[in-house]
Amino acid sequence: MKKVIVIAGPTASGKTALSIEVAKKINGEIVSCDSMQIYKDMNIGTAKVTEEEMDGIKHYLVDFVEPTKRYTVSDFKNDAEVAIEEIISKGKVPIVVGGTGLYANSLIYGINYPDMEFDLKYRDELMSKAQTEMGLKSLYEEASNIDSEAIKNISPNDKKRIIRILEIYKETGKTKTELEELSKIGGIKYDFKKFAIDMDREKLYERINLRVDLMIENRSN
Repeated sequence: MKKVIVIAGPTASGKTALSIEVAKKINGEIVSCDSMQIYKDMNIGTAKVTEEEMDGIKHYLVDFVEPTKRYTVSDFKNDAEVAIEEIISKGKVPIVVGGTGLYANSLIYGINYPDMEFDLKYRDELMSKAQTEMGLKSLYEEASNIDSEAIKNISPNDKKRIIRILEIYKETGKTKTELEELSKIGGIKYDFKKFAIDMDREKLYERINLRVDLMIENRSN
């Protein structure tokens, strides 16, 4: 089974710089695992890697989808596996880098999420309810009752992931955990070696603020 390196971590933790240095040392190429960096033109706010930062290291799945196009987790998994095979065919080491957990999990654990069309009216109702602290707490409790396993890894303040649990259950009648277990039957294609960057929260927030300032400054120039 071919080895694939995975470097994960929060925004502004240094994943990009680290992955590029690793790629130089082990003859690797990088597969982005970021749900926003896939989109063309959307540079501010996504901290999209620049040509200069790439420093000659080929990157896949960056800046290739039109912002108007619907792009699913299933699309990412298929595209990532194609990129990994291309890198391996060159005799190089694939390095998956990013901070989108759903994308990473689909690839690392062989999860095939169904291509669901979510009820936008229901989503709007949930988003509206989540605007208040008590409303979000209520949604968290509801999600916990539906899928106690998935909620273990989700912060009570993580509005997006809480809502995702509720949406999946409404659309399929199954929990996110059930769908993931059912989809793992096909097995895992690669030997994933996973690494995660951890950082003091205060220092991380300082880095995020600095990054935003730099992105806006570069855009104005």
